[in-house]
Amino acid sequence: MYDVAARERIHELDAVRGFALCGILVVNIWQITDMTATVPSGAAMDPVRHVLSVVVEERFFPIFSFLFGLSFALFLDRAAEHAARPRMVLVRRLIALAVLGLVHQMFQPGEALLPYAVVGLVILLPASALPSWLVLVAGLVGTVGVALTLGGGLALVPGLFLLGLAAERFGLVDELRTWPIAAVFVLALPAAIATAVWQWRTPYLELWTSSIEPIAGLLGAVAYSTALLLVLRTGFGEVLAEVLEPMGRMALTNYVSATALILLAEERLHLGGTTRYPALLGLAAAILLLQAFVSYVWMYWLRYGPLEWVWRCVTWWRIVPIRKPEPEGIASIGLPRR
Repeated sequence: MYDVAARERIHELDAVRGFALCGILVVNIWQITDMTATVPSGAAMDPVRHVLSVVVEERFFPIFSFLFGLSFALFLDRAAEHAARPRMVLVRRLIALAVLGLVHQMFQPGEALLPYAVVGLVILLPASALPSWLVLVAGLVGTVGVALTLGGGLALVPGLFLLGLAAERFGLVDELRTWPIAAVFVLALPAAIATAVWQWRTPYLELWTSSIEPIAGLLGAVAYSTALLLVLRTGFGEVLAEVLEPMGRMALTNYVSATALILLAEERLHLGGTTRYPALLGLAAAILLLQAFVSYVWMYWLRYGPLEWVWRCVTWWRIVPIRKPEPEGIASIGLPRR
């Protein structure tokens, strides 16, 4: 079992997951609505889209994928404490995710849930039986090697999953101290800036055959995540965590519900085929504000988000309590419950 300090550090990872969802939402909006990336001539990117591509695209998806692999390892450890066949529990969990992904694909082609489930079953689950050093090497090759040869996007998922698994195996969750995070941030930031400038200066048509975008994205993901972990340890970070952590704990619900909200908004905004990226940013802000509010209120009273609860019930094949336990003595004196 994890001690109190470890559980607090896992709360930080929930906040990082919520932060990753914010960036993923921006990219999902232009993908779902099929917005145009270039100016009418087609030779150059729209200026706002160009900025978003360098600041957001390929930067947040790696964070989310890495955390999936790490969470997979944590869940496997916990399942081993409560089930005679923990890997079968994970198989059921991943199959349930695949079913949800199949449904979600009908509304958002190119969504991540189905690939996550398939990679989890085909690569991540078998890899959990391998030595930790081998998982780490495979993760590095599958991430850096793929970024240099095949590009980014979903091709990076297997490697990032394995890196997340290796990170848990080597005790990263128990070693989230400030000075190592600061050291990684100091190293990653200049590299992320340099590759972002390189990406900015690369002509749009050359980006399709260049490896600069996925490499810049990976370095940006490292810089973003370590920067956030440092901020979370400040006074402002405590306030920020109150917003991001509930969103991260309801990541599945927020990811799927965002698709529904985007499709509903598109009926009025008609972003498809346009370069109205300021409107995209407004829509993203509105969705995030709504999800932040709903997530905070929901998680104040309940243990799991709605889709997370269904997923958990299917995983364990029983009804899991969703309400938070009532503090002793609260009901008897009529105080409000949390």
